Amino acid sequence: MADEVETAMRAIAFSGGTLDRADGLREDAAALAALVADGKLLEMEGIAPLLDERGGLCWGAAGAGAEAAFLGRDHAGRGHFAPIPAADAANVAPPDARLWQAMARIAPEELALYGLARSLAGWHARHRFCAVCGSPTRLARGGWQRDCSGATCGAAHFPRVDPVVIMTVEHDDALLLGRQPRFPPQRYSALAGFVEPGESLEEAVAREVFEEAGVEVGAVRYVASQPWPFPSSLMIGCEARARGRELRIDAKELEDARWFTRAEVRAAMRGEPDAPFLPPPPHAIAWHLLDRWLAGG
Repeated sequence: MADEVETAMRAIAFSGGTLDRADGLREDAAALAALVADGKLLEMEGIAPLLDERGGLCWGAAGAGAEAAFLGRDHAGRGHFAPIPAADAANVAPPDARLWQAMARIAPEELALYGLARSLAGWHARHRFCAVCGSPTRLARGGWQRDCSGATCGAAHFPRVDPVVIMTVEHDDALLLGRQPRFPPQRYSALAGFVEPGESLEEAVAREVFEEAGVEVGAVRYVASQPWPFPSSLMIGCEARARGRELRIDAKELEDARWFTRAEVRAAMRGEPDAPFLPPPPHAIAWHLLDRWLAGG
């Protein structure tokens, strides 16, 4: 089981980063300054990547003066940084088709690096002010913290990651999938939802499936996870067993939900012209969950 999860995590988009994040250097101003002097700065338009003619990320000299977050060191010890964009340049809307086309050209290890940069830079752009007192905040710990500048506050703020459960739901060799109104026509995917305070992952899976589709689930098993930098989520892939098939769809959450047979899911994943639905794209962990289910995972 451990080998299966490790293989899945290597194959999932935005995972597999190779930089040493060097947490121990984040409070060492002299060490960070030395890394900046010989460092690389990721070139971005807002928080979108700029690519070269080969589809690789573009890098410039880190230099001094520009506000940037420390991403980590490569195998040669060279520092990598991401620029902090202006607040109005940090668009956190889901990526459009053009952005996905651009990201499809990026090598997996560079896509993981870009996902880190996008999440971190976007967080900085959206957290210019203290949530406690409203005073401006300033970058600290190499970009892994923002400190309140208020004379009587001084609160420290840290990059956040929002956990999201995403799950295949099976009953008697059929799979429950749903579609949201924003999906492309005919697309169905695994159900998903944010983990709420005070609940376990298993409880979040059961609650989301029941709220969105009216289906009760029993056993829940963790499979793999995916960093999802839109803006900064962790998709937690799970498998669940349903206790029945009767649906009661929440129209505020889903446009539709259906049970699909193994043959129907296989046809969709193979892209057959008469398939009953369009599957999630390969860069999403939902695609891996469906592929695993077909393989009898």
